[in-house]
Parts: sequence; structure tokens; C-alpha cells
Amino acid sequence: MSDAPSGARSHLEGGGPVHGPGSHWQPGPDGVLRRRAARVILVDAQDRVLLLRGHDVDQPERSWWFTVGGGLDPDESSRAAAVREVREETGLVVDDADLVGPVLTRSAVFDFAAAHLWQDEEFFLARVDEAAALSREGWTAMELDVIDEVRWWNLDDLARVEIEVFPADLVALVRPLLAGWDGVTRHLGLVEE
Repeated sequence: MSDAPSGARSHLEGGGPVHGPGSHWQPGPDGVLRRRAARVILVDAQDRVLLLRGHDVDQPERSWWFTVGGGLDPDESSRAAAVREVREETGLVVDDADLVGPVLTRSAVFDFAAAHLWQDEEFFLARVDEAAALSREGWTAMELDVIDEVRWWNLDDLARVEIEVFPADLVALVRPLLAGWDGVTRHLGLVEE
């Protein structure tokens, strides 16, 4: 989710946007802003999933749950971005060896921060210690504005949530991964959210 707008400081410099999608987003051949992103399905010893709940500044009445993750910095691999995003968005520390996958890929088209966006995503799975304290210290100004809650979800409870969860059908996607990944990356295709 992290990004810095043109002229603002980068992740490495501790900066971030207040509004607008940010500099990681570049126009594609069709003019739609695009970026590559790494997302992480964080699971604890009780098989709960850590999710963030956020909203769009332009649509505060709509909120949704989503996995940890965000855009790749220039010349950054998906795995490196996944490790960085976990640290920035949760304060938890994982390393490359903790990441399983990518277990899923998808392209998502959605509207956020008054822009129409296309994001190509790779999802990794990582087991973490739920007893570790979560932190907002790495959040950008944008994240502080739009992220409302961070919560560990039991999958049965998550299946009953009435607001949107991204990716769609997350519970069904996670359940088979709990016993171990079979080595097959599931391609979810293009989704419009």
C-alpha cells in the first residue's frame, strides 16, 4: 500500500503521500495507472489471518479488509517488497526464507484516491508469531489517513464478514494453504473491485 507521490520522499527516506495514488503508479499503454505489488497472507499459530481494514478518502462510507502489502520500489523484487511491506505495515519482521510462494497472482482494477488503477499482484504466505506487538511506526501519511483497523481473523469469523474482503474468496484461498503449499501458484486472473 505504501507509495510516495512525485516530489515526496521515498519509503527509504521515510516519506509517503497524503492524497493521490503515488509515484509507483505509472501510466500503461491504455493510460490507466499501473504498478506491480507484493501482498502477504500473514498466518499465526492459530491459523488466523492478519488483515487491515481501510477506506478511500473520497468514499469514507465504504471500507474493506485486505492483506498486508504494497507497491514495489524501483528495481525491488516482489519478495523484497513483501518483506519490507510486512515490516512497514505491521512492525513484524519476516525474511525471504519465511515467505512461501508466490501462492497466488492476480491483476486488480479498482478506483482509489480519485484514480482508476491497475495492480499486478503476487501473494506470499508467511507464518508469524501473533504474540509479537503490532506497530504503525512504518505507516505513511496516506496509510495513517485510510487504514482504520488491524485485526487477526479466525477464518470462520472472516467468512461471515459483511463488508468486502480482498482478494475475494480469501477464506477459500487460505484454507488449503494452512496444511502446506503444494507448490502451485494459483492465477486468479483479472478482477474488478
